[in-house]
Amino acid sequence: MSKILIPIFADQLSHGLAPLEISSPEDCIILMMEVRGEADTVPHHRKKLIFLFSAMRHFADELKERGWSVDYIALNDVENTGNFTSEIKRAMSRHDIEQIRLCEPSEYRVLETVKSWQEELSIPTTIMPDHRFIADHDEFETWAEGRKQYRMEFFYREMRRKTNLLMEGDKPEGGKWNYDSENRKPAKGDLFMPKPLKFKPDSITQDVINMVETEFPNRFGATDDFFFAVTRDGAKEALAYFIKNVLPRFGDYQDAMLTGEPFLYHSLLSMYLNAGLLGPLEICEVVETAYKDGKAPLNAAEGYIRQIIGWREYVRGIYWLKMPDYVEENALGATRDLPEFYWTGETDMQCLSQAIGQTKEHAYAHHIQRLMITGNFALLIGVDPKQLHEWYLAVYIDAFEWVELPNTLGMSQFGDGGLLGSKPYASSGAYINRMSNYCSSCKYSVKERVGEKACPFNSLYWHFIARNEEALAKNNRMAMPYRNLAKMDQEKREALITQADTFLDNLMPTEGTYF
Repeated sequence: MSKILIPIFADQLSHGLAPLEISSPEDCIILMMEVRGEADTVPHHRKKLIFLFSAMRHFADELKERGWSVDYIALNDVENTGNFTSEIKRAMSRHDIEQIRLCEPSEYRVLETVKSWQEELSIPTTIMPDHRFIADHDEFETWAEGRKQYRMEFFYREMRRKTNLLMEGDKPEGGKWNYDSENRKPAKGDLFMPKPLKFKPDSITQDVINMVETEFPNRFGATDDFFFAVTRDGAKEALAYFIKNVLPRFGDYQDAMLTGEPFLYHSLLSMYLNAGLLGPLEICEVVETAYKDGKAPLNAAEGYIRQIIGWREYVRGIYWLKMPDYVEENALGATRDLPEFYWTGETDMQCLSQAIGQTKEHAYAHHIQRLMITGNFALLIGVDPKQLHEWYLAVYIDAFEWVELPNTLGMSQFGDGGLLGSKPYASSGAYINRMSNYCSSCKYSVKERVGEKACPFNSLYWHFIARNEEALAKNNRMAMPYRNLAKMDQEKREALITQADTFLDNLMPTEGTYF
């Protein structure tokens, strides 16, 4: 009896996928593939690989328990060819396959590969929409049509109306759409810091850890103390833990940073959401319920929901609207190679050492560390935005290209010239000092602009402003720094530029290999 082949990728670990909903276990074979070609697109963090491979194996077992026939290809299977198309061919030779049916891949490159199968493999291939998002491609295109600039805030309001989350009729709960102004409190070290919920690796996960250590001995990232959930049940448990123990203070301290505190009041749910173990509405409805039950303040609930139905949906819309050319955009002409310390964490700048160190250890850093520490520094020194994009894609456990690329190239590096965000997120050391305690234990002084002890962010900020004047001076959100630059004493300006040039001349580019 001929069968339908249903390939399922690492970020599609959802029982509600469209191909599964319309198919029957009796006439289908599910194919799941751990392939070297995908593991090597960028040097993915070893904990990211452990999470994805283990979650895939657990999901395969769940499918089998539900009666599905699953053909699972492990990374170290002797006959594994290392790429999707060749593994499809092998599956077709093992089974009597009459057609391929699958959910739309989340990455443009993989979608193009999938589109080639019908002609290359001479088999009918049906690509079904991914219904796990709030807005589909057509809806976002309709919203974006005719707009010279896209602004998340206006799209977010449409998503609030569509989902009816935190709404009172046609008005936003509490009278305001956005409570971000209340969400910028710096944390203090004497706050009670909830520890993340940790899951002990079971035998499947331990096998994956051993395999990743064997197959990727020199790859970036630690493998010890792997504590992430790898099943939907575990992800639901992590969600419940977040709601009870963390959400109430998430709003207040979501932008805060503290030495030795990598998690603070963040949910650690993004990897489960992006891999498909949790759904966006599922999370947001639980957050809304916590607010309505008096267990979380409105600024926390709104701020968290905005990240999911606002920002997450928005960057996905940008990705599919602008690919494949988007990845090559470089509006500021930045060409510097990524510094070596982005891979080693070995730098005297405490903020960067903390953010990169915890990235190396946990494959995690929260959004302000990514935007205003590693992203801000790369922007100030002029790193090629594509190189930074590939680093973010590699090192973070929740990073898939559709969500990571617009965040990095667009928002963080202004590579799209303001399409996604209205201004570059450039800052001196003052912002870092205000939102963290990093500066108090740093070799450099955040109060000084020039000299041996001066914080590099201070001179680099003015170097960035000066060298990009032609591109940015007409941006109305950059008016203040350019007014200040114009009023600056020439001797002071030259001293800052010289200070930054000296620092840049001594930066070591990435030289090693991390594959």
